[in-house]
Amino acid sequence: MISAEKKQKVITDLGASKTDTGSASVQVGLLTARIEEITVHLKSKQSDHAARRGLIQMVGKRKKLLKYIAEKDSETYLALISKLGLRR
Repeated sequence: MISAEKKQKVITDLGASKTDTGSASVQVGLLTARIEEITVHLKSKQSDHAARRGLIQMVGKRKKLLKYIAEKDSETYLALISKLGLRR
């Protein structure tokens, strides 16, 4: 779980307002933060298969959201992936 402070920071960085938690870009940012934390966890606990399965599901969901953003507005997509440090 990501901390409330980290979650609020992602929302303020990527959202249109402080209460914008449902936009696709904010969801991608939150998923990215959770993916990073689970990746660190899995480096020390290689046999945690439930966490690995959850990680794969989150990566798939993030991929679908990024595809939606790319189809909707390519400039927003490029800005988002550069801000989050993701590959194309």
